[in-house]
Amino acid sequence: MSLLARLRALYLSAVNLLNYGQSPLLLAVRLYWGWQFAQTGWGKLHRIAQVTDFFTSLGLPQPHLTAIFVSLVEFVGGILLALGLGSRIIGLVLFLNMSVAYWTADREALGQILSDPGKFYAADPYTFWFAALMVLIFGPGQWALDSLITLLLPKSNSLSDN
Repeated sequence: MSLLARLRALYLSAVNLLNYGQSPLLLAVRLYWGWQFAQTGWGKLHRIAQVTDFFTSLGLPQPHLTAIFVSLVEFVGGILLALGLGSRIIGLVLFLNMSVAYWTADREALGQILSDPGKFYAADPYTFWFAALMVLIFGPGQWALDSLITLLLPKSNSLSDN
């Protein structure tokens, strides 16, 4: 066996071993950041007047309704994210929510994503934004209610099959 073939085999073995870490990592991301989203949403719901005032200062339309909506998205979305239920849809909703947070409250950091990345990832929305993006792109992993539901549902070749 050539050196190149041995290196390739070693590399593939390492990749296979590391693949076992995907689901535990995604579970940890979902549990931790789902909890963080839920706590943040819960806190906003209990301080809705202050959140409304903040949204008013940002010039958001319908600040009170927007505050309630954002609080519920974070609270309910965080719980669903932690459970791994509707993960990619929830990941998309939370990612968009955090993108709007960047756009409205941390626009300077967002604008410097390439010129000053440190400012971008130091902004408050970053870790929430990144966690939601990870789940959106990679899915919830095997240890999620989504995966359990997929296992329990009968297999079908088409969405129109009954």
